[in-house]
Amino acid sequence: MNIYGTIGPACLDVDILRQMFQAGMTGMRLNLSHISLKDASQMIDLYHRASTEAGMISPDLLIDMQGPELRIGNLSKPVMLESGDKVCLSPRGIPVPDEIFPCLSPGQSILMDDGKILLEVIDEIPDEPATVGSDIPAWLCTVLRGGKLESRKSIALPGKEIRTPVLTRQDIENLRLAPEYGVTGIMQPFVRSREDLLEVREVMEESGCAHLSLLAKIENMSGVRKISDYLDLADEIVIARGDLGNSMPLWELPRVQKEISEICSKAHVPFMVVTQMLASMETCPVPTRAEVSDIFHAVTDGASSIMVTGETAVGEYPVEVIRYLSNTAQQALDYMQKNK
Repeated sequence: MNIYGTIGPACLDVDILRQMFQAGMTGMRLNLSHISLKDASQMIDLYHRASTEAGMISPDLLIDMQGPELRIGNLSKPVMLESGDKVCLSPRGIPVPDEIFPCLSPGQSILMDDGKILLEVIDEIPDEPATVGSDIPAWLCTVLRGGKLESRKSIALPGKEIRTPVLTRQDIENLRLAPEYGVTGIMQPFVRSREDLLEVREVMEESGCAHLSLLAKIENMSGVRKISDYLDLADEIVIARGDLGNSMPLWELPRVQKEISEICSKAHVPFMVVTQMLASMETCPVPTRAEVSDIFHAVTDGASSIMVTGETAVGEYPVEVIRYLSNTAQQALDYMQKNK
């Protein structure tokens, strides 16, 4: 059973990382949405030092690529959005990717920061350019669900599929450097089709990292619908419930997770479950009963890996998070063994 944490400021200490390994962690994810592999070299060095002290031999290091995910641009400072506020999607307001403007119309929902923030489009602003030097109008939106918005957070338009490149230039550079930094697996976000993974496999070959594992993250409905087409190209499927949950009414997510689990199990393809496994533990030393039940059922449904993200990257109790994650998973494995 693979137990993964995510590297971040909360656990960037050799002693903390060593304790996380001792609590059951088998590897970690490095999110490259905001940083390059080269810039993360000090974090990686700490990780490898801690794994050596903990007696771990070749622990997993998974890099989560930028991929085709849409993100807002850079803000001069974080913006606190309140419900009822009016905001402008433009360089002088909230900078967003050019690709979204053709998809906007009055009433369109816009999710930001993994769905924490919800906007609704009101109308065009004819005198405000959407991007610098363009004659495309910006759009006025109202905030339906507020929150603190920071630079480079995700943006999604429910009901719209926007085509963007499979890999960014930074992704390709990170693939080239991956073996040098001890990376063991590549997490490709927002897999939409077989063609996406074929392209990633080709670039991995060209970059000298074809021997690394390729993990296909399912984060949209295209990825769900076409999963059978690309199962054979993935070493592991990742049920990434954050953005996946943004692509459907949230009450449908458990059913979709169950269906993906069954498809993978039937095809004998390993799968991982991730996102909000222990979200309450970012600020609380003890999880909810629902969270430990979620972990237990993910494992008994056949998951070969489970992962936490913000819980160890920015949360207050990274070691305890891994202890609960690992011990709950072990309870599920014991139950499965007993009931064979």
